[in-house]
Amino acid sequence: MDRKRNFLPLAGFLVCLAAFLSYFLFFYRFPVTRDVPWTGWLLFALGLGLLGAGLARAFRQPERYRGRITGSILGVLSLAVLGFFFLLTTVEARNLPASGGAPQVGQKAPDFTLQDSQGKSVRLYDLLGAQAGGAGAPSWVALIFYRGYW
Repeated sequence: MDRKRNFLPLAGFLVCLAAFLSYFLFFYRFPVTRDVPWTGWLLFALGLGLLGAGLARAFRQPERYRGRITGSILGVLSLAVLGFFFLLTTVEARNLPASGGAPQVGQKAPDFTLQDSQGKSVRLYDLLGAQAGGAGAPSWVALIFYRGYW
């Protein structure tokens, strides 16, 4: 009896590879998928599920399906891709370069202009108008910096 080809391990590896590449080519652009790479995790889960089903098929029914050696190799490669993805998205993402020119806590911030929620330009020193002009009660502005890739 001729044994059938077992394409599930190959499909699982290709889905894991697509999970890895899709994050760095597409999903990193959006904060909802960049900060927590849940799309990559879902794709890796799907790929590893296909791979596991293919390996189970190959080892439980060796007289019917081929792919024990190839499936095992693709399984190890898929786990290596997953490990590399995990390393890059958790450990290496924390190693962003230091921001040497950023103001420190308690230091006076440089003047800048940004748009508010209605699209109007707002200048920092205008918000601090009473304090900067010297008359009236001083006002306060809280600046919050979000560390990211943009």
